[in-house]
Amino acid sequence: MAPAQKPHRSKQNYRTPHKFFDAVARTFGQMQVDLAAEDDALCPVWLGPGSELAEDALVANWASILSGCRGWLNPEFADIRPWAAKCAAEATRGARVVMLTPSSLGAEWYCDEVQGKALTLVVRPRLTFEGETSPYPKDCAIHLFGYGMVGLGTLRWK
Repeated sequence: MAPAQKPHRSKQNYRTPHKFFDAVARTFGQMQVDLAAEDDALCPVWLGPGSELAEDALVANWASILSGCRGWLNPEFADIRPWAAKCAAEATRGARVVMLTPSSLGAEWYCDEVQGKALTLVVRPRLTFEGETSPYPKDCAIHLFGYGMVGLGTLRWK
């Protein structure tokens, strides 16, 4: 059994499972830019510490960077609101972004920044993140911004 999450003390930076990332890419299109990476970028281009494009992804012009491409975003789970707001804003400028988060459908950030602005798909089965030995203790979801769809559904990825 996975350990219980402790608010503000639990791990917040989970690395995307490669098999999950590949399944999402097969379903929704290859993603070329990792929008919140460090030394673990899943795409050939990334934003974050050490990036040639932008060290601070939240101030970068994603619509310009993603012109004709798709972006992947797995932000730290501690403060999702600014990332979700950035996704929503950049989608209005033409960016297409797939964001992975805990499936917090009642959270204020979700209701304010995602609901009605993206297609949310609850991920099944639960994810075991890179470097972890058991599944994440909460459901996760992906949010597709800029794909021209809104709503709620399920993604069975394997």
